[in-house]
Amino acid sequence: MTITQPDLSVFTTLESEVRSYCRGWPTVFDRAQGSYLYDEDGHTFLDFFAGAGSLNYGHNNPVLKRALLDYLERDGITHGLDMATTAKRAFLETFRDVVLRPRDLDYKVMFPGPTGTNSVEAALKLARKAKGRESIVSFTNAFHGMSLGSLAVTGNAFKRAGAGIPLVHGTPMPFDDYLQGQTPDFIWFERLLEDAGSGLNKPAATIVETVQGEGGVNVASPEWLRGLADLCARHDMLLIVDDIQMGCGRTGAFFSFEDAGIVPDIVTVSKSISGYGLPMALTLFKPELDLWEPGEHNGTFRGHNPAFVTAAAALDTYWTDGQMEKQTLSRGDQVEAGLRAIAAEHAGSGAAVRGRGLVWGLTFDDVTRATAVCRRAFELGLLLETSGPQSEVVKLLPALTMTPEELDEGLRVLTRAVRETA
Repeated sequence: MTITQPDLSVFTTLESEVRSYCRGWPTVFDRAQGSYLYDEDGHTFLDFFAGAGSLNYGHNNPVLKRALLDYLERDGITHGLDMATTAKRAFLETFRDVVLRPRDLDYKVMFPGPTGTNSVEAALKLARKAKGRESIVSFTNAFHGMSLGSLAVTGNAFKRAGAGIPLVHGTPMPFDDYLQGQTPDFIWFERLLEDAGSGLNKPAATIVETVQGEGGVNVASPEWLRGLADLCARHDMLLIVDDIQMGCGRTGAFFSFEDAGIVPDIVTVSKSISGYGLPMALTLFKPELDLWEPGEHNGTFRGHNPAFVTAAAALDTYWTDGQMEKQTLSRGDQVEAGLRAIAAEHAGSGAAVRGRGLVWGLTFDDVTRATAVCRRAFELGLLLETSGPQSEVVKLLPALTMTPEELDEGLRVLTRAVRETA
């Protein structure tokens, strides 16, 4: 594909230098449908990015779009703070009946604000309020958001440095296999908890991702997650699962922790919960933790009713019969097979594969290779991002609704991009 250099002058002169994704994809996108985006010059791009996991059902999903347009055309409430509305009621009832009750999950639902970091901030505040302690334990290579509380439990040094102030009250511990099997799980963590001389302030909670997306597609085993849940229970710490990117079916089940057989005390949800890419976030917690005073945590845009409409439609459409989970796991097997073929072809460069469901990573001994692969893939019409502390992982995050043919198309392009950057 030959891409004529677009006119980016208004973006480069007026928009802040903080912009990032657009630097790797230097074109001006105009429209999108399903798993394809189209720039203003008519070039087509297959999307293996899905809005960083916010578009699990693809771009402009027709069922969700129809529900949204119908709602807007009848002048449904758009901005509602935390007022009771018909759209919020419909979402809550659907979420209860389709997601919570079938999984025997007794969670209260909080709307903390429109983004993932709002959900994490609420979770951290609630854990501290419930336990009367300040410290939160997170894990190496974690990513939980860019506001100060969330950033304090995020591992990436570059992102942490942007805070400009000390990030306190968070303590990192090794994620699953961080020490490559050299020590038993949690031996260091538990020793610190038990030793009065360790200097570790007793934590209110731990916060964990079952798969670290931004951290490099690092997958926690079910056994490790069960061990963490047991450790938290024995030491009176709350367990927070950050399911912002891996929830809403990304790993197969609606919640990524289901396969491990654990029930977190608090769960953060955002990204694809609206189904349509509209801002929306939830903080879920056990009823006994509902200790908030009215208005103690709020936000102007916590009641984004159009997102409630598309969220309810997504749940009704995709999560009532169990087929979405089966399809995601099947598509995941397809992606894994394609990536393992690439890794076998490039075994001499240390190519390796890791992932789960429909989130996968491809790595090489040369940590700069992933960036080159993603750049070449863009030139060939495929959108991919890198992840990991050194951007060393080619990350695949296709829509759950992508067809087998589209997945094969993307894997063929990726295969070519890897060959041409060898």
